[in-house]
Amino acid sequence: MKVDKRLDELRNYMDSKKIDLSIITSPDNQFYLSGFKALTYSRPITLMLEKQEIKLSVPALEEIHAKEESNVDEIFVYYEHPEGAHKGTHPYHHVGKNLSKYKPGSKVGVDKAHTASQLVDYIENLNFEVIDISKKIAEMRYIKDKAELQLIEKAGELVNLGVSESLKVCKEGITEMEMDAKGNTAIFKETAKRYPKATLDFMVMSPSGVERTVMPHVFSNTRKLKKGDIIIHSRQVALNGYRAELERTVVLGELTDNQKKAFDAAIEAQQIAIDFIKPGTTAAEVDEVARRLLKQKGFGDYAINRMGHGIGISLHEEPSLRFDNDLMLQEGMVFTIEPGIYIPGVGGFRHSDTVILTKDGRKLITEYPREMEQLNF
Repeated sequence: MKVDKRLDELRNYMDSKKIDLSIITSPDNQFYLSGFKALTYSRPITLMLEKQEIKLSVPALEEIHAKEESNVDEIFVYYEHPEGAHKGTHPYHHVGKNLSKYKPGSKVGVDKAHTASQLVDYIENLNFEVIDISKKIAEMRYIKDKAELQLIEKAGELVNLGVSESLKVCKEGITEMEMDAKGNTAIFKETAKRYPKATLDFMVMSPSGVERTVMPHVFSNTRKLKKGDIIIHSRQVALNGYRAELERTVVLGELTDNQKKAFDAAIEAQQIAIDFIKPGTTAAEVDEVARRLLKQKGFGDYAINRMGHGIGISLHEEPSLRFDNDLMLQEGMVFTIEPGIYIPGVGGFRHSDTVILTKDGRKLITEYPREMEQLNF
């Protein structure tokens, strides 16, 4: 990854805004700028970017990890055990020491969309002016470089495998969690075989039935699949920090007429959006072409989610394919395309695929049948 280039761009932005120091707390932004990402739990980690150096403050538990994987100039450590207490115990101890080099009133950049208000208060109480740099970092992450795109494509291969293997066991009597587990096992085995020393992150949900599919972001549970069920099998896989998404709505048995109409409309809206999206279109236009179809089919009031979102390091990242986003799309952006319909008493219907915007259009990197005949088990 071209970390140095990213740091140069952010430093140039800091210069333009007269920001002396930026303090970044989002784990995903830290990974983007330093190559380091840890499960932070309750112990804050701060990345400090200055004009010449980049530094990391971590709890003692993460010191070895940070030394092994981070691309920074200096690592500071704070401690939770008495033997190290004299070196500093407060999560912001080293932030404060670094800030002490600057004059009160200086500008400090913070990714406020992810930063605890406690840290913002801490900086402001030391008489520094806090400037939000969240939007700038988000915009830097819009367009993926070649190495990022390669990882996203490989993640697409793994998510394809996971969905395929899970849906092979989709049948009456199996639980949502058991269906998920089948794909998980396949992904773990394939990753271990193909990518030595790789890291893997994944998300999977399979809400089933009329009641649960209208709640698209619920955890899978031990509900057993029944004849007539609709299931939204939703899966993401991240390989070495970069991810792809694939979702399919599948059916056990026959649909009612209303369910069939909704299923068909969701598929058609997704295909229209996939065919339409390319560099030079706007995010709002992509949303509109899919939403127009759903309105024509009578489902406008039930199409309550955006038509897609950016994806890369984060499960959801900017830019979003929303009705109110006039951003012009560019080559190298990566999106999910996922029009959804959620009708109480009828069910939820949503496919999702991941596309990379290319010079002349788009490249679909997730593959699984979409038509009802192929998704009826």
